[in-house]
Formats: sequence, structure tokens, C-alpha cells
Amino acid sequence: MDTPGRRRNPYELNEETPVYVISVAAQLSGLHPQTLRQYDRLGLVSPDRTAGRGRRYSARDIELLRQVQQLSQDEGINLAGIKRIIELENQVAALQSRVAELQSALDGAAAAMQQREAAVHASYRRDLVPYQEVQQTSALVVWRPKRQQGE
Repeated sequence: MDTPGRRRNPYELNEETPVYVISVAAQLSGLHPQTLRQYDRLGLVSPDRTAGRGRRYSARDIELLRQVQQLSQDEGINLAGIKRIIELENQVAALQSRVAELQSALDGAAAAMQQREAAVHASYRRDLVPYQEVQQTSALVVWRPKRQQGE
């Protein structure tokens, strides 16, 4: 995973690195190269392109090709349906990522709020006596002002 401020090694390979030519990708996915071209035209799997416009597939693309094949052959879903499934899966992944970001922000805000609350509690004066509620009675109290001596 990349860290901010640090350049990524251009020779480091991961599942997103487009390294497979169409013939190798076809062999790895168990599909014909023409099928891969058709999937590319339909937008099901969009490999990266070289400067000469040749297709380069990543390991993630190969996995997606296998998934398309499985949905088509085993589940009987047409290509338009498969495209919609892929779009929805991508949307769900993006939403899950956003939820994780928002949860992290919420956790940070809650921690900051607890710190502020603790600071307020720490600032309370300790020389004050806590108020205790007095029980009410039905007694009547009459107040009469003191008489001044000259009256």
C-alpha cells in the first residue's frame, strides 16, 4: 500500500499491474483472444493499453474474465446482465469504502468530543458543594419581617 509522500517503486508488481498480453490473458482465463476483444468492446473488462494500443491485462482483469465466464456459462446470465452485475459490484465496493471513511471520521470526532468533555469536567471548581434536593413537606412557613425598634 502506498504511503503519502513516498514514491511507489515503478518495478513493484501488484494485482493492478497490467503485464499480460492478450494471448497470455486468454490462456490464463481459459477464453479465446477474440472473446477478450469482444468483452473489451462491450466494456465488461477494460485492460490498459500500451503506447502502440496493445492490450495489457492485470491479474485483477484475469480474475474478472474468469468471473464473466462463470456467470455466463454456469449461471446463464447474458452479457448485458453481467455488465450490470459488475457495475453494481463496483458501486458497492465504492460505497463500502466511503462508509469506512465516514466511520473513521465519526470515530475521530467522537474521540475529540470525549477529550473536550473530559477537559470541561476537569475544569470544574472542587470547592462547590453539590446541590441536594430537599424533600417537600406540607408544612406552612409564615415569614414576618423583624420589627424595627422604633415601631
